[in-house]
Order: sequence, then structure tokens, then C-alpha cells
Amino acid sequence: MALLTGGEVPAAEAAPETADHASAEPSGHGAEAGDAGHGVAPKEQIVVTPFKEIIVNIAATTATGRETTRFLKLNLALVYDEAVPGADQIEPRKLFLRDSFQEYLRQLNEVDLQGSVGLVNLKSELLRRARAISDSDAPQEILIADLIVQ
Repeated sequence: MALLTGGEVPAAEAAPETADHASAEPSGHGAEAGDAGHGVAPKEQIVVTPFKEIIVNIAATTATGRETTRFLKLNLALVYDEAVPGADQIEPRKLFLRDSFQEYLRQLNEVDLQGSVGLVNLKSELLRRARAISDSDAPQEILIADLIVQ
């Protein structure tokens, strides 16, 4: 938190040195039997579910300023955590997710997809819609395999 606010880190929070951290080996071996799971993150049940290819028309402006349309081709997958309540609703609602994604994509302009900011905005909007349709926080990430504007 101190990195974000620019404040000083209280002494109690400043990188505590414990026996668990000091004895951790970089060899990649898991926790020993005597550790009782300390320092080990709970196991997530991550599922990646791909969607069929999405092709929609988007608005564009030519160099002369004329309005035109372009094709947007998108291959994506949704990453979600099965351990989160409501994750069981994702697969049955997959068609509704796809419909919501297409509805959003049709509203885009070619300029909306330019650069890394455009990609980040696209992924965050699709993730927001996935969480709304599934009515849970199970969707964790949108993975984009192909994004082509023609």
C-alpha cells in the first residue's frame, strides 16, 4: 500500500523475516510435511473455455474522412475458477456470454481497438460482461488468441 500512496511502511509490515521464508528453497520442492501448509496458496481450479470465432462489423473512418465498415475477427477464451460460487453457471450461459460479447463488439469503432490501451479496454469490458452474465466473480481473465481488423 505504501508504494501506491507514497507513504512509509510501518515497521510491523516491512517484509517480516520468518523461519518459513528464510528456509524456503529455490529448488521448487513443495512444502514439507512439518510445514502444515504455511505459505502455500490454496489450490485454484482454473478452467479455460474457448468460444467459437466471432466475426462482426465495426465502424471505421477512411483517410479521407468517409465512414465505412470493417470486419473484426476475434478468437477468445474465458478463464474462470471453478471453486468460486456461481462458476457452475458459466457453461450453461455460454451462448448468452457470446451474444453479450457480440453486442459490445458491434458498437466499437476501429479507433477503439488501437494500441495496447485498446486491447486492455476490450479485455476488461468483455470480462465485466462475463461476470455480469454469469452472476459471479468466477470469470478471472479473457484470453485473446486472434484479433484481426480487416
